[in-house]
Amino acid sequence: MQKIMVVDDEEVLRMLIEDTLEDLENVEIHTAENGLEALTKLSTDPYDLVILDYMMPEMTGIEVLQQLDEEKKKTTAILMLTAKAQDVDRIRAVEAGARYFMPKPFSPMELLQIVEGILSGEEK
Repeated sequence: MQKIMVVDDEEVLRMLIEDTLEDLENVEIHTAENGLEALTKLSTDPYDLVILDYMMPEMTGIEVLQQLDEEKKKTTAILMLTAKAQDVDRIRAVEAGARYFMPKPFSPMELLQIVEGILSGEEK
């Protein structure tokens, strides 16, 4: 069973992502509404993929990645979501440990295809 955590301060978006991914086979989906909650969950449980919002109050997605230990970054795929699709943001996210980057807004089908690719190891 693969595990995904969706981290976003916007409840509607968390629910949309969760609903989009719930039909994936052998996948368990967890959510966190902020960076601190995500770090707590990541410290106790392994996840195959974290879908992480770039801009959140109190702790940004970049700050979450900066506090995440290097071993977790090696074993956990990070898909960074952002409404700020500037190159500098993408570079900052990749430097902090994100392996994948997706601009908002996105279609549920597009997200599903990317997540399936990441989980299957086909997305590079």
